[in-house]
Amino acid sequence: MAETGLPRARLEGERGRTVSQLRMFAEVVRDGSYLETRIDPAQPERKPLPRPDLRLRMVALGPVAVFGASNFPLAFSVAGGDTASALAAGCPIVAKAHSAHPGTAWLVGTAVQKAVRESGLPEGTFSLLFASSRDVGQGLVADPRIAAVGFTGSRAGGTALMHTAASRLVPIPVYAEMSSVNPVILLPAALAARGEAIGKSFIAALTLGAGQFCTNPGLILAVDGDGLDAFLAGARGALAEAPAATMLTPGIHRAYCAGVAALEEHPEVERIAEGRAGDRFQGRAALFATSSSAFLADHRLGEEVFGAASLVVRCRDEHEIAAVLARLDGQLTAALHLDEADHEAARALLPVLEAKVGRILANGFGTGVEVGHAMVHGGPYPATSDGRSTSVGSLAIARFLRPVSYQDLPDALLPAALQADNPLAVRRRVNGTLEA
Repeated sequence: MAETGLPRARLEGERGRTVSQLRMFAEVVRDGSYLETRIDPAQPERKPLPRPDLRLRMVALGPVAVFGASNFPLAFSVAGGDTASALAAGCPIVAKAHSAHPGTAWLVGTAVQKAVRESGLPEGTFSLLFASSRDVGQGLVADPRIAAVGFTGSRAGGTALMHTAASRLVPIPVYAEMSSVNPVILLPAALAARGEAIGKSFIAALTLGAGQFCTNPGLILAVDGDGLDAFLAGARGALAEAPAATMLTPGIHRAYCAGVAALEEHPEVERIAEGRAGDRFQGRAALFATSSSAFLADHRLGEEVFGAASLVVRCRDEHEIAAVLARLDGQLTAALHLDEADHEAARALLPVLEAKVGRILANGFGTGVEVGHAMVHGGPYPATSDGRSTSVGSLAIARFLRPVSYQDLPDALLPAALQADNPLAVRRRVNGTLEA
């Protein structure tokens, strides 16, 4: 609490999430299906050529560099999702503590090291570095012993690590979660039925945690009219009561203030409402609006302002909503607020959304990322560096694995998961069919 300014309830909730992630990946390891074991038995009598015995499993990439996040000192940091999934894959971890919360990183790191010792694992399974210099992070990624990188932070930081990783003699993958404005589409029937209520719930999501979530709703798209006016009335009233909130670091606060000032100074942007003023390093929530034509003409209006600020884009019709979505960069989430009468309009937008985001949700907001098997926390660049992956959920383990095939090896030399008597009792795909 002292380092981050985050309240006790938030941190205790985040601690629970962190523990749940670790336990989920323990279950993934015990289940064994992440190994993707496949067996094509030999067919020596096959004509015109015999088929060799082929067996496949996934193996760990090697040591992974994990960069702690500023906004989640537990769930996306030293023992967070990147560490949990990489350890589950069998990769040693070299974690770099975030300079915003070194004390918290030390507490968590010593707990991980204790677990390593008590589990009888090699000491090199987990290491923790402290440094505020970017040179240390770049040096870590450049080190030839590092095989992959997990990063949560700014686009500038993530792309810098990507350039370093790509420039190595042996390039390595960087799984960076970076920036997103997470568009929210308000469809006409939903707005007509409950526009004001949606506006109030939107402000609750916008101001949660001072808006310092990567899934914060930073962009609202709707057809201009009475329904949107009702939404704005609800949002305006709720925002007027929203207190300013302490931001994570002075640097994040400065960047937020600069982003809000840029919107205020833009000639095509109007300020709709703002929250209560605060003290030093507290972010004051803000809501702005512009036209779809202005948004399409200036790419800067689509850039993330990290904090409790959002931009409403007034569209003339649903075709303009689709045009704005097509213009957006890759995103983590998109939300559709809809009633049954909006289904056809939503169906028309889904192909665009599938190409742009990692998670599509209905009648809610992207804040709150469930830890589970069907979750995707990722998206096309620049939401993440690799839109084929996720940093949350059991599928996150796939980032740190690669396939190896074994041809005609004696059974005694095969990995346990591929041996004839299957000592690990993992489900295997034999001749393309998954075993019962």
